[in-house]
Amino acid sequence: MILNQERQGELFIFAETIFWSLFPVITILSYNKLSPLVSLAASTFFATIFFAIVVTIQKKWHEIKNKSALGDILLATFFIGILLYLLYFFGLRYTSAGNASIIGLTEIFFSYVFFHIWRKEYIPKQHLVGAFLMITGALVILYPSFQKFRGGELLILTAAFVAPFGNFFQQRARKIVSSQSMMFIRSLITTLVIFLLIFIFKTTFSYSDLKSSFIFIIINGVFLLGFSKILWIEGIHRISVTKANALSSITPLLTLLFAWLFLQNIPTIWQLFSVVPMFFGVILLGMEGKTIFFDKRRIPS
Repeated sequence: MILNQERQGELFIFAETIFWSLFPVITILSYNKLSPLVSLAASTFFATIFFAIVVTIQKKWHEIKNKSALGDILLATFFIGILLYLLYFFGLRYTSAGNASIIGLTEIFFSYVFFHIWRKEYIPKQHLVGAFLMITGALVILYPSFQKFRGGELLILTAAFVAPFGNFFQQRARKIVSSQSMMFIRSLITTLVIFLLIFIFKTTFSYSDLKSSFIFIIINGVFLLGFSKILWIEGIHRISVTKANALSSITPLLTLLFAWLFLQNIPTIWQLFSVVPMFFGVILLGMEGKTIFFDKRRIPS
């Protein structure tokens, strides 16, 4: 049976969701003796090698020379490859994997704002209620931070805010070049920038430090920052970013499960309670009104 473009996109996003739900857990495990900067640099380095191999096998090196997509790729690299990942890696240093994944759901709200309100389209009442529930869920997680300041949650929230900008430029670039070529350029530039930051801030590390976290860095680089990102870009090439985010809303539940299994982090009452309003918020934001939330044609090109 041949699947249509929308069904293919949904399957890509579901598969990516399973991979990405492991990302906060694997990243925290990589911090055994490494700083967030070193962990990120090593992970993106292996992601670059992975994409170089894929581009070589698929004989797509000619796409690297395509200047028409370069501007969008560079902007996507800035917002996601550099800014978002820096915020996320440092945020995971100061918060739990479960908190990070739940707060990451606010990306759905920010995507909604970016792709819909920004275009000044009619906003159905159920969408407004859904957006309110998404923010309520985020505030539940952030509430302990207000009592005792913990910057990790705020860093993750900022990362969720910048994500839609990067996805917008990735979606435009994918219309011109393949996801593999785009990700090779993005990973290469990100790696160089992060290593430059390591040099500037004189972040020290040793071979034994890298060795102790090597398996987690490989998993992060090849499977999570590598293969799963191909699935994501191919997914949002076929369906809207907002729909992709809604479909991936089960990520926090999977992350809480993986954090319990691998980090022995038992879900807190705050985490479980915050999932409830966010779950219903995702459903309401996904409902069709006079503005079709899932209509791919509504996404700016």
